[in-house]
Amino acid sequence: MAAPITIQWTRVLIGGFLAEVSVVAVVIPFFLIFGRHVLLYVAPLASLAMCFVFALWVGRRLGSGFVLHGVLVGVVATLLYVGLTLARPEPFAYVVAHVLKILGGAAGGFVGERRRAETKNLPPAP
Repeated sequence: MAAPITIQWTRVLIGGFLAEVSVVAVVIPFFLIFGRHVLLYVAPLASLAMCFVFALWVGRRLGSGFVLHGVLVGVVATLLYVGLTLARPEPFAYVVAHVLKILGGAAGGFVGERRRAETKNLPPAP
């Protein structure tokens, strides 16, 4: 039987926060240059990418539970956005962005887990 996964909550919370801040940082220049309508396209892509990146960051010091931690990064980022907007109704593209945050986090966790497995299988350096 596998050992239980210990969730690194501090890293998850910081990763989710930084992912959401990064989404805003990426989206604002597009909004200022192209206007509000571009947010429907940029926000979902930025959400996916930033949660992927910060899930990789969270996974750097993990021994197990990479995908779970990645999903939690996406959930934290989503909850932060929903809290900041006071859960007001939003365009469908933003709902898709929330789903992509979670999927991006899961994908980042998956890639982090694969990278860890590959580095363990490398032969020693000469």
